[in-house]
Amino acid sequence: MKARDAVELVRLPAVLTIPGDSLAGGAAAGWPYGKRGWAMPAASACFYLAGMALNDYADRELDAVERPERPIPSGRVRPGEALALAAGLTGAGLGIATAVGGRAAVRIAVPVAAAAWTYDLAAKDTPAGPAVMAAARGLDVLLGAGGRPRRAALPASAVAGHTLGVTSLSRGEVHGGSRRTGLAALATTASAATAAAVAALPRRRGRRGDDTLPTDDRRRAVAGTAFAATYAGTVGRAQAGAARTPDAATVRTATGAGVRGVIGLHAALVAGTGAIGLAGGLLAAGPIARLASKVVSPT
Repeated sequence: MKARDAVELVRLPAVLTIPGDSLAGGAAAGWPYGKRGWAMPAASACFYLAGMALNDYADRELDAVERPERPIPSGRVRPGEALALAAGLTGAGLGIATAVGGRAAVRIAVPVAAAAWTYDLAAKDTPAGPAVMAAARGLDVLLGAGGRPRRAALPASAVAGHTLGVTSLSRGEVHGGSRRTGLAALATTASAATAAAVAALPRRRGRRGDDTLPTDDRRRAVAGTAFAATYAGTVGRAQAGAARTPDAATVRTATGAGVRGVIGLHAALVAGTGAIGLAGGLLAAGPIARLASKVVSPT
């Protein structure tokens, strides 16, 4: 297996959409792992890349008919190689999570990995598929929250909702979708954006008990709301197009926008905690992911 084929197999550009999961959870929970928490996105990335490799392993027979140019049906990657890569990346993710967060992290990391494998090997083509994938991404947010999952419940729900809509929509990438699915995806995007904006709302008044908000509260409220609106506009516009014209090409475009667009949701959620600089850094990954997706498709 050549490096270029491995990059295509795991949809490497799409990994830029993952670090924000655990960072959003960590920010909401008050950074429970301290400095070690900055390594947790690596565990999330390993789980994500493993899921991508496993996806192509599970779909190898279908891809031979619908997408023969992919690495496995084209003969560039053997099925056993893809499976071994998925297993190795999963093990690496569990190892990193254990090193960073100990038992508290393992209690979340194992279900994240289990959800990814369940989706690819059993649930993907069933009605439960989108919900299983949504659970995997929601749990990935909680991975960053350590032993404080309740404090990250809102961002986890927002990311899970976004994932539910994008995954449901993606089922129409080959043969086209439906207006109903496009509208449902648009609704989940609106809900996720609303959750991010609500998370940014101030939770206390000015020091003197009047209605004047402290400067930090105003900043995070404005930043969180602005990022949430940008996310909703970018992803929602593409999904609205898929709802109007649910042909395969339009659905693929909307799915790609949704895959990359979660970065904007991450930025909104992180900004809502006051970490505006980090939110800006996350948002900068968006253009990079967009350019890289022209070389290697993220879907």
